[in-house]
Amino acid sequence: MVLVMYRFYVDQSQIGEQFITIKGTDVNHIKNVLRMRIGEKLVICNGQGKDFYCIIDRESKDEITVSIEEICDTDTELDGKIYLFQGLPKKDKMELIIQKAVELGVYEIIPVMTQRTVVKLEDKKKEAKKLERWQLIATSAAKQSNRGIIPMVSDTMNFKEALNYAKNMDVKIIPYEEADGINKTKEIIQSMKSNQSVAVFIGPEGGFEEKEIGQALEAGILPITLGRRILRTETAGLAILSMVMLQMEHE
Repeated sequence: MVLVMYRFYVDQSQIGEQFITIKGTDVNHIKNVLRMRIGEKLVICNGQGKDFYCIIDRESKDEITVSIEEICDTDTELDGKIYLFQGLPKKDKMELIIQKAVELGVYEIIPVMTQRTVVKLEDKKKEAKKLERWQLIATSAAKQSNRGIIPMVSDTMNFKEALNYAKNMDVKIIPYEEADGINKTKEIIQSMKSNQSVAVFIGPEGGFEEKEIGQALEAGILPITLGRRILRTETAGLAILSMVMLQMEHE
Protein backbone atom coordinates (compact mmCIF):
# COMPACT_ATOMS: atom_id res chain seq x y z
CA MET A 1 0.00 0.00 0.00
CA VAL A 2 1.41 3.39 -1.10
CA LEU A 3 1.10 6.16 1.47
CA VAL A 4 -0.06 9.38 -0.21
CA MET A 5 0.98 12.47 1.73
CA TYR A 6 -0.89 15.73 1.49
CA ARG A 7 0.95 18.47 -0.37
CA PHE A 8 1.04 22.22 0.33
CA TYR A 9 2.80 25.21 -1.22
CA VAL A 10 4.50 28.00 0.69
CA ASP A 11 6.57 31.04 -0.17
CA GLN A 12 10.33 30.61 0.08
CA SER A 13 10.37 33.22 2.89
CA GLN A 14 8.46 30.78 5.12
CA ILE A 15 11.18 28.13 4.88
CA GLY A 16 13.95 28.02 7.47
CA GLU A 17 16.87 25.67 7.90
CA GLN A 18 14.97 23.22 10.11
CA PHE A 19 11.37 24.41 10.19
CA ILE A 20 8.68 25.70 7.81
CA THR A 21 5.81 27.95 8.87
CA ILE A 22 2.42 27.41 7.21
CA LYS A 23 0.04 30.37 7.22
CA GLY A 24 -3.24 31.48 5.66
CA THR A 25 -6.08 29.25 4.47
CA ASP A 26 -3.92 26.11 4.55
CA VAL A 27 -3.91 26.27 8.36
CA ASN A 28 -7.67 25.81 8.54
CA HIS A 29 -7.58 23.14 5.84
CA ILE A 30 -4.93 21.11 7.65
CA LYS A 31 -6.46 21.44 11.12
CA ASN A 32 -10.20 21.41 10.51
CA VAL A 33 -10.76 19.74 7.14
CA LEU A 34 -8.02 17.13 7.03
CA ARG A 35 -7.90 17.00 10.85
CA MET A 36 -4.14 16.45 10.83
CA ARG A 37 -2.37 16.52 14.16
CA ILE A 38 1.13 16.88 15.61
CA GLY A 39 3.38 14.07 14.42
CA GLU A 40 1.65 13.54 11.07
CA LYS A 41 3.62 13.82 7.83
CA LEU A 42 3.07 16.08 4.83
CA VAL A 43 4.95 17.51 1.84
CA ILE A 44 5.72 21.20 1.44
CA CYS A 45 6.69 22.61 -1.96
CA ASN A 46 8.36 25.97 -2.47
CA GLY A 47 7.02 26.36 -6.00
CA GLN A 48 10.60 26.42 -7.30
CA GLY A 49 11.19 22.71 -7.77
CA LYS A 50 11.98 21.61 -4.20
CA ASP A 51 9.91 19.26 -2.03
CA PHE A 52 10.28 19.25 1.74
CA TYR A 53 9.12 16.10 3.54
CA CYS A 54 7.97 17.27 6.96
CA ILE A 55 6.32 16.37 10.27
CA ILE A 56 3.85 18.65 12.03
CA ASP A 57 5.69 20.03 15.05
CA ARG A 58 3.43 22.76 16.50
CA GLU A 59 -0.03 24.16 15.91
CA SER A 60 -1.52 27.52 16.89
CA LYS A 61 -4.61 29.44 15.85
CA ASP A 62 -3.00 31.11 12.84
CA GLU A 63 0.10 29.03 12.08
CA ILE A 64 1.38 25.51 11.78
CA THR A 65 5.09 24.77 12.18
CA VAL A 66 6.53 21.66 10.57
CA SER A 67 10.01 20.21 10.97
CA ILE A 68 11.97 19.30 7.85
CA GLU A 69 12.98 15.64 7.55
CA GLU A 70 14.17 15.48 3.94
CA ILE A 71 14.60 17.79 0.93
CA CYS A 72 14.28 16.50 -2.63
CA ASP A 73 13.94 17.82 -6.15
CA THR A 74 10.33 17.57 -7.26
CA ASP A 75 10.00 14.60 -9.62
CA THR A 76 6.98 15.93 -11.53
CA GLU A 77 8.89 18.47 -13.66
CA LEU A 78 10.33 18.06 -17.13
CA ASP A 79 14.07 18.53 -17.52
CA GLY A 80 13.45 21.06 -20.27
CA LYS A 81 11.12 24.05 -20.48
CA ILE A 82 8.06 24.54 -22.68
CA TYR A 83 6.92 28.08 -23.45
CA LEU A 84 3.41 28.62 -24.82
CA PHE A 85 3.02 31.80 -26.89
CA GLN A 86 -0.77 32.02 -27.04
CA GLY A 87 -2.56 34.46 -29.33
CA LEU A 88 -5.24 36.04 -27.15
CA PRO A 89 -8.60 34.32 -27.73
CA LYS A 90 -12.08 35.69 -27.09
CA LYS A 91 -14.12 35.43 -23.89
CA ASP A 92 -12.85 33.05 -21.19
CA LYS A 93 -10.97 30.63 -23.45
CA MET A 94 -7.62 31.84 -22.10
CA GLU A 95 -8.54 30.58 -18.63
CA LEU A 96 -9.10 27.04 -19.96
CA ILE A 97 -5.89 27.19 -22.00
CA ILE A 98 -3.83 28.29 -18.98
CA GLN A 99 -5.30 25.63 -16.71
CA LYS A 100 -4.69 22.75 -19.11
CA ALA A 101 -1.31 24.01 -20.28
CA VAL A 102 -0.06 24.03 -16.68
CA GLU A 103 -1.36 20.49 -16.17
CA LEU A 104 0.54 19.44 -19.32
CA GLY A 105 3.85 20.73 -17.96
CA VAL A 106 4.28 24.16 -19.54
CA TYR A 107 6.95 26.35 -17.93
CA GLU A 108 5.65 29.77 -18.94
CA ILE A 109 2.61 31.14 -20.78
CA ILE A 110 3.01 34.29 -22.83
CA PRO A 111 -0.22 36.01 -23.99
CA VAL A 112 0.37 37.49 -27.46
CA MET A 113 -1.45 40.28 -29.29
CA THR A 114 -1.59 39.42 -33.01
CA GLN A 115 -3.16 41.03 -36.06
CA ARG A 116 -6.30 38.89 -35.71
CA THR A 117 -6.62 39.25 -31.96
CA VAL A 118 -10.13 40.52 -31.20
CA VAL A 119 -9.54 41.11 -27.48
CA LYS A 120 -7.87 44.45 -26.77
CA LEU A 121 -6.08 45.02 -23.46
CA GLU A 122 -5.64 48.77 -23.77
CA ASP A 123 -6.68 49.64 -20.21
CA LYS A 124 -3.64 48.97 -17.99
CA LYS A 125 -5.74 48.46 -14.85
CA LYS A 126 -7.99 45.94 -16.58
CA GLU A 127 -4.97 44.19 -18.06
CA ALA A 128 -3.30 43.93 -14.65
CA LYS A 129 -6.49 42.53 -13.16
CA LYS A 130 -6.80 39.96 -15.94
CA LEU A 131 -3.16 38.91 -15.56
CA GLU A 132 -3.67 38.52 -11.82
CA ARG A 133 -6.68 36.31 -12.50
CA TRP A 134 -4.72 34.22 -15.01
CA GLN A 135 -1.84 33.76 -12.55
CA LEU A 136 -4.26 32.53 -9.88
CA ILE A 137 -5.57 29.95 -12.35
CA ALA A 138 -2.02 28.83 -13.13
CA THR A 139 -1.25 28.54 -9.42
CA SER A 140 -4.37 26.50 -8.74
CA ALA A 141 -3.65 24.18 -11.67
CA ALA A 142 -0.06 23.72 -10.50
CA LYS A 143 -1.23 22.68 -7.05
CA GLN A 144 -3.89 20.34 -8.42
CA SER A 145 -1.40 18.57 -10.69
CA ASN A 146 1.43 18.35 -8.10
CA ARG A 147 3.76 20.59 -10.09
CA GLY A 148 7.11 21.40 -8.55
CA ILE A 149 6.97 24.95 -9.88
CA ILE A 150 4.19 27.44 -10.40
CA PRO A 151 4.36 28.46 -14.07
CA MET A 152 4.30 32.18 -14.75
CA VAL A 153 1.79 33.96 -16.96
CA SER A 154 3.85 36.81 -18.36
CA ASP A 155 2.79 40.29 -19.37
CA THR A 156 1.14 40.49 -22.77
CA MET A 157 3.51 40.89 -25.72
CA ASN A 158 2.98 41.91 -29.32
CA PHE A 159 4.06 39.45 -32.01
CA LYS A 160 7.42 41.10 -32.62
CA GLU A 161 8.24 41.05 -28.89
CA ALA A 162 7.21 37.39 -28.71
CA LEU A 163 9.53 36.45 -31.59
CA ASN A 164 12.39 38.28 -29.91
CA TYR A 165 11.67 36.58 -26.56
CA ALA A 166 11.83 33.15 -28.21
CA LYS A 167 14.92 33.76 -30.34
CA ASN A 168 17.37 31.87 -28.09
CA MET A 169 15.13 28.86 -27.41
CA ASP A 170 16.31 25.51 -28.73
CA VAL A 171 13.23 24.52 -30.74
CA LYS A 172 10.47 26.82 -32.00
CA ILE A 173 7.31 25.57 -33.74
CA ILE A 174 4.18 27.11 -35.24
CA PRO A 175 1.14 25.41 -36.85
CA TYR A 176 0.77 26.46 -40.50
CA GLU A 177 -1.58 25.18 -43.19
CA GLU A 178 1.19 25.24 -45.80
CA ALA A 179 3.60 23.21 -43.67
CA ASP A 180 5.07 19.99 -45.03
CA GLY A 181 3.20 16.75 -44.33
CA ILE A 182 2.60 15.02 -41.02
CA ASN A 183 5.79 12.96 -41.34
CA LYS A 184 7.87 16.14 -41.21
CA THR A 185 5.97 17.25 -38.11
CA LYS A 186 6.63 13.87 -36.48
CA GLU A 187 10.29 14.23 -37.34
CA ILE A 188 10.47 17.66 -35.69
CA ILE A 189 8.69 16.48 -32.54
CA GLN A 190 10.79 13.32 -32.27
CA SER A 191 14.02 15.30 -32.61
CA MET A 192 13.31 17.22 -29.39
CA LYS A 193 15.57 16.40 -26.44
CA SER A 194 14.28 16.16 -22.90
CA ASN A 195 16.44 19.03 -21.63
CA GLN A 196 15.70 21.55 -24.40
CA SER A 197 13.69 24.75 -24.33
CA VAL A 198 10.70 24.63 -26.70
CA ALA A 199 8.59 27.55 -27.92
CA VAL A 200 5.07 26.79 -29.14
CA PHE A 201 3.29 29.56 -31.05
CA ILE A 202 -0.51 29.41 -31.32
CA GLY A 203 -2.68 31.95 -33.10
CA PRO A 204 -6.02 33.34 -31.90
CA GLU A 205 -9.33 32.60 -33.64
CA GLY A 206 -8.63 32.91 -37.33
CA GLY A 207 -4.96 32.02 -36.93
CA PHE A 208 -1.95 34.11 -37.86
CA GLU A 209 -1.75 36.56 -40.76
CA GLU A 210 0.48 35.48 -43.66
CA LYS A 211 2.82 38.37 -42.80
CA GLU A 212 3.19 37.02 -39.24
CA ILE A 213 3.92 33.53 -40.56
CA GLY A 214 6.59 35.03 -42.79
CA GLN A 215 8.15 36.84 -39.82
CA ALA A 216 8.07 33.61 -37.79
CA LEU A 217 9.77 31.60 -40.53
CA GLU A 218 12.44 34.29 -40.92
CA ALA A 219 13.04 34.03 -37.16
CA GLY A 220 13.78 30.32 -37.47
CA ILE A 221 10.44 29.02 -36.22
CA LEU A 222 9.58 25.64 -37.76
CA PRO A 223 6.15 25.23 -39.39
CA ILE A 224 4.23 22.08 -38.43
CA THR A 225 0.87 20.58 -39.29
CA LEU A 226 -1.74 19.29 -36.86
CA GLY A 227 -3.35 17.01 -39.40
CA ARG A 228 -6.25 17.42 -41.80
CA ARG A 229 -8.74 18.69 -39.26
CA ILE A 230 -9.18 22.32 -38.25
CA LEU A 231 -8.61 22.80 -34.51
CA ARG A 232 -9.88 25.67 -32.40
CA THR A 233 -7.25 27.87 -30.77
CA GLU A 234 -8.00 26.37 -27.35
CA THR A 235 -7.48 22.86 -28.80
CA ALA A 236 -4.45 23.45 -31.02
CA GLY A 237 -2.04 24.47 -28.27
CA LEU A 238 -3.08 21.65 -25.96
CA ALA A 239 -2.68 19.12 -28.78
CA ILE A 240 0.89 20.28 -29.43
CA LEU A 241 1.75 20.49 -25.73
CA SER A 242 0.60 16.90 -25.28
CA MET A 243 2.91 15.72 -28.06
CA VAL A 244 5.87 17.77 -26.82
CA MET A 245 5.35 16.69 -23.19
CA LEU A 246 5.31 13.02 -24.18
CA GLN A 247 8.51 13.46 -26.18
CA MET A 248 10.32 15.34 -23.40
CA GLU A 249 9.10 13.22 -20.47
CA HIS A 250 11.90 11.21 -18.86
CA GLU A 251 11.78 7.85 -17.07
